[in-house]
Amino acid sequence: MPIFEYKCDQCGHIMEVIAKAEDKKQKRCPQCGKNEMKKHYSSFGVTKVKTLSGGSCPTGTCPYSS
Repeated sequence: MPIFEYKCDQCGHIMEVIAKAEDKKQKRCPQCGKNEMKKHYSSFGVTKVKTLSGGSCPTGTCPYSS
């Protein structure tokens, strides 16, 4: 299940929730107690992995490398 961030309109507190995308339950702010949490869109990072010359195994001894 994905992790969503919610931000409280009242106090600005941001929390992470592991939930299904279709979960429509109202979120309560753990800081101020208000039901004013809205889905907050945050940035994410992507890393690039270099492939090794001996295949995909770090030791280069992978029996499945070509």
